[in-house]
Amino acid sequence: MNEQERTELEAAAFRRLVQHLRSRPDAQNIDLMNLAGFCRNCLSKWYKAAADDLDIEVSLDEARENVYGMPYAEWKKRYQKDATPEQQAAFDQGHKS
Repeated sequence: MNEQERTELEAAAFRRLVQHLRSRPDAQNIDLMNLAGFCRNCLSKWYKAAADDLDIEVSLDEARENVYGMPYAEWKKRYQKDATPEQQAAFDQGHKS
């Protein structure tokens, strides 16, 4: 496999991950963080960081819209639920310094 093929495969896998996350708004970000240690916001920040590394102009809002498939505020209004005390406790436990 050459470098171009690897890049194309990685891009395809990223697009598939983003599409999967868009199709599962029931999977709350806090649950993703508690289980996997990353969420849609993390993915958006990584996308922005990659753009910055390549000197490509992308705002964090644009990166979030790319991942969420809509403006972040709209996604939060439609799908984000308040964290339960149990979810928040698991998050706090997993992020102790």
